[in-house]
Amino acid sequence: MRPQSNIILTHEQIQHKIKRIAHQIYETNVNEKEIVIAGIAKNGYVFAQRLKEILEDISDIEILLCKVSMNKKSPQNTVTTSIEPKEYQNKPLILADDVLNSGTALIYGVKHFLDVPLTRFKTAVLVNRNHKKYPIKADFKGISLSTSLHEHVIVKFGDQDIAILQ
Repeated sequence: MRPQSNIILTHEQIQHKIKRIAHQIYETNVNEKEIVIAGIAKNGYVFAQRLKEILEDISDIEILLCKVSMNKKSPQNTVTTSIEPKEYQNKPLILADDVLNSGTALIYGVKHFLDVPLTRFKTAVLVNRNHKKYPIKADFKGISLSTSLHEHVIVKFGDQDIAILQ
């Protein structure tokens, strides 16, 4: 029997959540001249791009966008970034992903960035689930869900963004 899909966030709700998170990031970094938003590929990077666009509209802070790539099935030693460590050294950094499921992607992303001194390190997710395998939390989150281990949250970014619980 195929599981039923439920829409948990519509396009408009996703846009609202991303704007709210961007404002929270701005409030946390109001005195900064530059911040780095590192998005975990693929959807985390799309989420990071959206945050960057809004932050550029609401602030004068220079936003440096970074793509974080990893093998999510086996993330040990597979994390790479689109920019060199010297470009984010001694700057505030926000690591972004679309859904915080088990915490594996975020924890290995955090591990990668801890090799370089940062002035502040925060995490942002659109959907935060309560089934973490690792002790990681989202500092900025759009929505928190209590779901079963058998349910999956999928975010589809595009002309009509949607978040689905399956």
